[in-house]
Amino acid sequence: MKLPPAVIVHGLEQARAALAPGLPVTLLSGPGAGSYAGVGWWRALVMLASEGGAAPPDVLDCGESAGRALEAVRAGQRLLVLRTEPVLFRDVAERAARGGGEVLACAPPALDMASQGTLWRLEAWLLNEGRQGEGQGSALDPSRR
Repeated sequence: MKLPPAVIVHGLEQARAALAPGLPVTLLSGPGAGSYAGVGWWRALVMLASEGGAAPPDVLDCGESAGRALEAVRAGQRLLVLRTEPVLFRDVAERAARGGGEVLACAPPALDMASQGTLWRLEAWLLNEGRQGEGQGSALDPSRR
């Protein structure tokens, strides 16, 4: 699956800032956020950030927690990152695929909105990453980790 350039967001203000330029963007949670903040927080953040417009693609990083990843799949999360042993990865990926979702073995390259000076680099990141076409392919194969 080809996604627009990714931006890591840690809260609502950062998500809104990532969407502000009006360029194609994928919202990516912080590493492991699915484990400590949960899918409910993530779904609410994406919904609130995109009020008044179409929701962008979004990816919830569940770290090593297959249980939290399954919870996210059941809640309707379509894209997630899961770094776990291959047997668990395949099980979660198969369940996600049944609902039209996809599980990635690693997060896509992303600009972290928590880094200093990110707002100044955001538009250039979105434009340059989009031109390069560097997205991840399907990461259903855990050997790609």
